[in-house]
Amino acid sequence: MKLGNPVIKVCGMRDTQNIRDVANLQPDMMGFIFFPSSKRFVTDDFILPDLHEDIQKVGVFVNEEPEKVIKLLQQYSFHTAQLHGNESPEDCLAIESSGYNVMKSFGIDDNINWGDLKPYLPVTTCFVFDTKTSTHGGSGKKFNWDILNSYALEHPFLLSGGIRPEDSEMLEKFHHPKCIGFDINSGFEILPAFKDVTKLKAFIKKVRQKNKDNELFC
Repeated sequence: MKLGNPVIKVCGMRDTQNIRDVANLQPDMMGFIFFPSSKRFVTDDFILPDLHEDIQKVGVFVNEEPEKVIKLLQQYSFHTAQLHGNESPEDCLAIESSGYNVMKSFGIDDNINWGDLKPYLPVTTCFVFDTKTSTHGGSGKKFNWDILNSYALEHPFLLSGGIRPEDSEMLEKFHHPKCIGFDINSGFEILPAFKDVTKLKAFIKKVRQKNKDNELFC
């Protein structure tokens, strides 16, 4: 698997043809949400089409038992679990020990204590920083990115939360030594779980072109 520069993750996919169309844009990651309260929940009849091996498949979970997470990761041949709830470092370790990458999401607001993230460093691949909500993400709202100026841990992160097609210029100006890319979802939708491929194509092209020589991304 070869990740781009910057990493682009398109999350909240469900429709089979839409998944294929988005995959043709060659995002680095595609996310599928296994949280029943989400508008983008993939139901029991969900069929995941074949994707190019360079696209990392991510299952997104909220407060599920590690055993169930592992079972679903195996069922769909996912590479990575994204844990978006109040999962413990022990939960992360259980999944990682089964041979999967683990990304831990954290809701960000002015009261974030970066020290609370330290126990997750040994048991995760990277973090996802989203807008803090009572519904575990999906708000379509941005948090104050200036808060990240105080983030000094060694772990890389994806920036998430309310990113929209018109934000490419704003993202060009956003720099953090540990930001490896962007997690995009509802800001690019025609309907919940159905992405606007034209807007995605233009955004991905513009962001990658602007950042192709940016050493802040890996």
